[in-house]
Amino acid sequence: MKDLDPTKMSKEELRAKILELRKELIKLNAQTATGTAPKNPRQIRTTKKNIARLMTALKAKE
Repeated sequence: MKDLDPTKMSKEELRAKILELRKELIKLNAQTATGTAPKNPRQIRTTKKNIARLMTALKAKE
């Protein structure tokens, strides 16, 4: 999300990115549930924070 600026994205782009990140989060949670160690242990936390940032930006535009 370093190169991603939510203030410059349209509402549709924000919604699409949120959906994409939620799918990624589901995959990461499934890996953790099955006992597989994720490549990056902080990835779940950063994904959740990125979703929150995008949702905040989306609410500000509405």
